[in-house]
Amino acid sequence: MAETATLSSKFQISIPKAIRAAQHWEAGLTFAFTPKGTGVLLVPVPKREALKGLARGASATDYRDRTERF
Repeated sequence: MAETATLSSKFQISIPKAIRAAQHWEAGLTFAFTPKGTGVLLVPVPKREALKGLARGASATDYRDRTERF
């Protein structure tokens, strides 16, 4: 079942409780909006602490450059 929301006169949308609960979203979370065709992709912006160690073990010398792509 799809959840719906209505854009207010102040251009605000309340995210339905079922969606917030399923995603574990809380007040104060920052979101990024990315246009996709006729819609918009809504993605939570990760906190800096959540990114710590993300690239651990990555090699700075063994990577494909843009010129190597087909």
